[in-house]
Amino acid sequence: MTADVLVIGASVGGLTTVEALRSRGFRGTVQVVGAETHLPYDRPPLSKKVLSGAWGEERVRLRDRRELDRLDAEFLLGCRAVRLDAEAHAVVLEDGRTLDYGRLVLATGLTPRALPGTGALRGAWVLRTLEDCAGLRAQLLAARDVAVIGAGVLGCEVAATAREMGLNVTLIDPNPAPMWRQAGPAVGRELSRLHAERGVRLLMDTRVNGLLDDQGQVVGVATEGGGTVPADAVVVTIGSVPTTDWLVGSGLVLDDGIVCDERGRAAAGVHAVGDVARWSDGRTGVGPRLENRANAVQQAVFVAGDITGAQDGHRSVPYFWTDQYDVRIQVFGALPDDADVRLIEGSVESRKFAMVAEKDGRAVGVAGWNSAKAVMAAKNAYLG
Repeated sequence: MTADVLVIGASVGGLTTVEALRSRGFRGTVQVVGAETHLPYDRPPLSKKVLSGAWGEERVRLRDRRELDRLDAEFLLGCRAVRLDAEAHAVVLEDGRTLDYGRLVLATGLTPRALPGTGALRGAWVLRTLEDCAGLRAQLLAARDVAVIGAGVLGCEVAATAREMGLNVTLIDPNPAPMWRQAGPAVGRELSRLHAERGVRLLMDTRVNGLLDDQGQVVGVATEGGGTVPADAVVVTIGSVPTTDWLVGSGLVLDDGIVCDERGRAAAGVHAVGDVARWSDGRTGVGPRLENRANAVQQAVFVAGDITGAQDGHRSVPYFWTDQYDVRIQVFGALPDDADVRLIEGSVESRKFAMVAEKDGRAVGVAGWNSAKAVMAAKNAYLG
């Protein structure tokens, strides 16, 4: 059987594509391939609610079985795609099956980077899947000292969760402050203060040489200059790479993701959405990949429209949020370290504020700290 639409990836981007197709009245056959055995689930809560134990697995499911059944789509879970023949409109699965398609949507997401040579070490973790989260939580419940390598969004969330579980936490990063690349110096400085006040040891401007082990069990982190950080558990959050290894030789253009035009088209009959996709801007050329949930949803809805014949244009403002302790930080656009940043509401001292970042005379980003209404108003006023 040839599926009218075949979706590779059963997380938020893939599922949203199917739901948007059906909401637009699409009645063709749909198949969804997911590498994990779980029903589609949400990843952002893993580093917070699930890791802390506040939520069980069922709370992160995007839809239950009955809701999925109502989509009239075939979900092939626990299946991994290993090859695409774009000319033949066919995808080969790891078990040898070949799936033919009319239109293909690629939503395969990311694969976490690991420190070289640490894959077999007990106590060294990445955090991407429910299995990763369950294993790391079990480790944290038995640990005393935790080192988190990488102070991006995920690393900061893991550090906050571990600290609230009563563990000694060290957060290590080569940049001057947490979330330096994602949120810039102004937010980074406040995050340094927040984590330090909560008892996290911050080792910023610090590079890691490797992990220390004792008979295959991690016991610490070696830093440049000869320093060591003792740790019963180490969480590596040094970024991710787009899951495109299986697409090598497919004919698609791969360059830090799947290169697409401004409508998300990677080739004839092929779209890509979410963390794995690099959509072009019709004015400035190929843009960056955007690793956030909101982008995956927006692109999936747009692609469903493109498949069903809609002629809308696509424009989205990059957006992410993070919850750490009792703080919610929201960022629209970008806050580069060479931008001019000014407060537009509230105060840093009150821990409730919004700010705008400007570069070359125009606004490029806004950020809010426990100020949802203010940051949304700023986004509309400055970024459109």
